[in-house]
Amino acid sequence: MQTKVLYGLTGALAMGAVVPAQAQKKPMNIVFIMSDDHSYQTISAYDKRFINTPNIDWLADNGVKFQESFVANSLSGPSRACMLTGKHSHANGFTDNSKTFDGGQQTFPKLLQQQGYQTAMIGKWHLTSLPTGFNYWDILIGQGDYYNPDFLSNGKKVRRPGYVTNIIADMAIDWMENKRDKDKPFCLLMHNKAPHRVWNPDTCDLRLYDDVTYPLPTTFYDDYSGRLAAQKQKMSIMMDMDLIYDNKMADKENEIHTSTGLEQWGRGNYQRMTPSQRAQWDSYYDPIIKKFKKDKLSGKALAEWKYQRYMHDYMRVIHSVDRNVGRVIEYLREHGLLENTMIVYTSDQGFYMGEHGWFDKRFMYEESFRTPLLVYLPGGKHGVVSEMVQNIDYAPTFLEAAGAKVPSDIQGRSFLPLLQGRKPSGWRQSLYYHYYEYPAEHSVCRHYGIRTKRYSLMHFYNDIDSWELYDLKTDPEQMNNIYGKPGTEKLTKELKKQLLQLQVQYDDPIRKKEDIMKK
Repeated sequence: MQTKVLYGLTGALAMGAVVPAQAQKKPMNIVFIMSDDHSYQTISAYDKRFINTPNIDWLADNGVKFQESFVANSLSGPSRACMLTGKHSHANGFTDNSKTFDGGQQTFPKLLQQQGYQTAMIGKWHLTSLPTGFNYWDILIGQGDYYNPDFLSNGKKVRRPGYVTNIIADMAIDWMENKRDKDKPFCLLMHNKAPHRVWNPDTCDLRLYDDVTYPLPTTFYDDYSGRLAAQKQKMSIMMDMDLIYDNKMADKENEIHTSTGLEQWGRGNYQRMTPSQRAQWDSYYDPIIKKFKKDKLSGKALAEWKYQRYMHDYMRVIHSVDRNVGRVIEYLREHGLLENTMIVYTSDQGFYMGEHGWFDKRFMYEESFRTPLLVYLPGGKHGVVSEMVQNIDYAPTFLEAAGAKVPSDIQGRSFLPLLQGRKPSGWRQSLYYHYYEYPAEHSVCRHYGIRTKRYSLMHFYNDIDSWELYDLKTDPEQMNNIYGKPGTEKLTKELKKQLLQLQVQYDDPIRKKEDIMKK
């Protein structure tokens, strides 16, 4: 399960040396790498159980690992809108994936352009409207495909042969090398499709980790007692993961069929491949399909087989992400750019690796609410930051790093002082969360909530009216909802008071519809 460092991140900077003072005076470039649905559990800087990610870990070793990093709305499009604007979903207007992002509004790339920066957006956009605020953009169409993906290149449709993660890194490096004005500072957004569903590995990685059996989470067979919203979801590996779409059991005999409505899409993914890609795919998957049909698994045996297939494919996709992060860091090192380039690695939200029996995200529970955040800042702090940060903080951080003024209407707060090893006064002690997309895919009910260092309080509303409260110190897996239990009255009242204060602070209209102090 170990992966060697694929790119030679050597030399003084890789060893964590202090950047010379004269280099620090150069304008700060920004390389913002974001993956889609990358769980913090599958970055070895956070968790060593599943995979080794040496190139992503380089950012933690030579920069900062945020231990308490969260999102504002655990869903791809809304999360991206929060990052671009520095505002919660209700404030930027993109509350769920049915919406269209208002490209006319203020975003940090536009503000960086005003500061003299060149800006580029390469990879997954997923905001429906076309990018604005970028000197150059080349984006995947919709969710994008793993093999031979279609892009919109500054408005022109282009199909590019190959594997999507490699292609995005190629394009990012090419832009830095050949398409930018090297006399100006730059901000590059390199946004991966991977590891978004359906976790199709690069053909060179198909057999990776075949010798690994992944441990079944202790909560895999959670019965969701005391958690009504969790009972209503449709993101169960056992019940909702599609054998053909997700687990790649598209047999040539057309004997395996599923009822989720995704079978056609699963078989279509195969048709997108080139003959060479199909040959490598068939060489690996045909024997697995043959054995699966022979074994006739059911019940728990089938659920655990699906879990292992999911985990293997997901880890292989992450391996490719890590390899390409290494390529980008190595390019920056070779061209002397590490001395004045901030590198950020994150995900648009967390993801379930079988915890509670799930895949996907959306809930305010820890696995999807938390997101990885690793930042290399030349001359900055090395180590772990324990202050609570949120993805609305990225925009003001980038602006402050670039020397630009942070507009007063941005709701996030710059964490640049934390990167510099300083302890800013009055740092937040709680976070606000609001998820909107229901009814929709995976059937996660609408909810909002507050997360403090120790407690998590959330309210599921509209179709249901259900509160949940967790003591994360004694119940980190969030299996025991203590809302309404004797002895929690004072705590609940105080948390609701803080929750209302956050809703007022961020001007969330929901506070006008609900009197949470009376519930």
